[in-house]
Amino acid sequence: MGKKIFTDSGIEIREVYTKGAVEADPTLPGEFPFTRGIQADMYRGKPWTMRQYAGFSTAEESNKRYHYLLQQGVMGLSVAFDLPTQIGYDSDHALAEGEVGKTGVAIDSLEDMQTLFAGINLEEVSTSMTINATGYILLAFYAALARQQGADLKKINGTIQNDILKEYAARGTYIYPPKPSMRIITDIFEWCGQEMPKWNTISISGYHIREAGSTAVQEIAFTLSNGKAYVQAALEKGMDIDLFGRRLSFFFNAHNNLFEEVAKFRAARAMWARIMKDLGAKDPRAMMLRFHAQTGGSTLTARQPLNNISRVTVQTLAAVLGGTQSLHTNGYDEALSLPTEEAARTALRTQQIIAFESGVADTADPLAGSYFVESLTRQVEEEAWQLIGRIDAMGGSVSAIEQGWIQEEIARSAYEYQRRVETGEKIIVGVNKFQVEEESDIPVFRIDDSIRHVQMEKLAALKRRRDPAKCDSILQELNDKAASGENIMPTVLAAVERSCTLGEIADTLREVFGEYK
Repeated sequence: MGKKIFTDSGIEIREVYTKGAVEADPTLPGEFPFTRGIQADMYRGKPWTMRQYAGFSTAEESNKRYHYLLQQGVMGLSVAFDLPTQIGYDSDHALAEGEVGKTGVAIDSLEDMQTLFAGINLEEVSTSMTINATGYILLAFYAALARQQGADLKKINGTIQNDILKEYAARGTYIYPPKPSMRIITDIFEWCGQEMPKWNTISISGYHIREAGSTAVQEIAFTLSNGKAYVQAALEKGMDIDLFGRRLSFFFNAHNNLFEEVAKFRAARAMWARIMKDLGAKDPRAMMLRFHAQTGGSTLTARQPLNNISRVTVQTLAAVLGGTQSLHTNGYDEALSLPTEEAARTALRTQQIIAFESGVADTADPLAGSYFVESLTRQVEEEAWQLIGRIDAMGGSVSAIEQGWIQEEIARSAYEYQRRVETGEKIIVGVNKFQVEEESDIPVFRIDDSIRHVQMEKLAALKRRRDPAKCDSILQELNDKAASGENIMPTVLAAVERSCTLGEIADTLREVFGEYK
C-alpha cells in the first residue's frame, strides 16, 4: 500500500482510475445541467474575454494603463479601486490618509470617472468593476458617463462585483449591515433590469473566499450559497427569476491543483443549474453559471518571483479547461507590488499563447470522459452539497455569516494549509524547498503618497464649481428614498450627475442604515 495523496480540499486521490470509477456526464456542452460548459461550441465560437485588472494612483495614470492594455489586445477592462473608494470615503477624509491610490484607483466623483475612461467608448468595451459596498455609486458614475458620451444604456455591458456577503465572510470592505446591503443589491437588480439589461448586476465571488484560505470545495459551496441568498432576496421583492437570473455572474479563483480546479468549475455549473431550477427558473439561460476567473493571488511567491509565470500558466489552463467565460492572469511580480507594464504584458501573453498555440481551446470540455476528472467532479460536487446542506440548516448564508460559522470554517482551512506548508507536507517551490540565495533585481512599481493631495485639490475645485443647494436637495431626497424603501438607484444617478461625491452619497445612507460593526 503506497502513501495516501489528497487534494487541497482533502479528497483522496487514487493511484489509478479505471472505467468503473464513475459514469461520465452523458450531456453535451450547452445542455442542462451545463457540467460540460454553457456554450455548445465553447471557444470555437469565440475565445474567452481576456481581461487585465488595472487601477492605481489617479484616474489619469490608470487611463494610460487602459490604453496600453487595449493596444496589447485585451478585450475587456477590469477596474481595481483604492480602499477609501471601496468603503465610501472621499480622498480628503481623515480615514483615507495613507491609502489613496494604493490598492487601486481613487474615484471621488463623476469627473474622476470621466478621466478614467477618457478616449474609451463605453459602448465598445466591456468593463468589470471590483466594487461591493459602494457598487451602487460606481455603477451610477459609469451610467452617467455613458449618458454623457451619448451611449444607449441598453447596449452597455460589464459587471459590478456587488457581492456583499463575501465581504462579511472573508474580505471586510463592508459599510452597512447585511439586511440594508441586501436591499441595495436588489435595488440594483431591479433598476438594471429596466435601464441596463445587458449589465451583469452581481459577480458572486468565490475568489476572495479562496484568497482568505478556503479549500476549492468550500469556495464553491459558500459562493453558491451566497448566490442562493441573493436570488431569494430578489424573489421576495417579486422579481422574475428568469429575467434577473440571466444577469447573475460568478467570479472564481484558479489555483495550482490542475485537476481539482477543473473538477471544481464543472461541479459548480451543475450545482448552480439545479439550485436555480429548484428556485423556480424555467429559462435555461437563467440556470447557466457564467463565470470570470482570476489566477490565485495568494499562490504567488515573493521568492524566485519568475516561478510565478509557471504557476499562472497552470492556473490559466485550469480556468480554460474548466470553461471560464473571462479571465485575468496575475503578473509575476504581484507578490512584490502592483504589476509593472512588462509583468502585465507577460500575463496577457500567457492567455494568448494558451488560446492560440496550445490547442486546448479547439474543442469543448476536452477533459470530459477522463476517469479521474469525472470522478473528481462528482466528489467535489458531493462534498460541496454537504456544506450547502449545513448552511441551509442554519437558515442560509446571511444567518451562517451572522453566526460566524462560514468565517470559522475558512479560518480553520487557512490554518491547516499553513501548517502543511510549515511542516513541509505541502511543497512550495522556492519557498520551503528548492531555495536559492537570491538578490531580487525585479523592478517594483511604487505609488507616491502625493496622490492624496492631487485628489484633495480636485475635490476642492469641484465643490467650488458645483451648486451646493442642488447637492443638498438631492442628498435629502436620497435620504428619504432610503428610509421609505423606494428604489434608490434613480436618485443616486441624479446625485452623481449633480456632482455629489462618493463619500457624500455613502454618508447619506450611513445616516439611514447605520454601519456594520
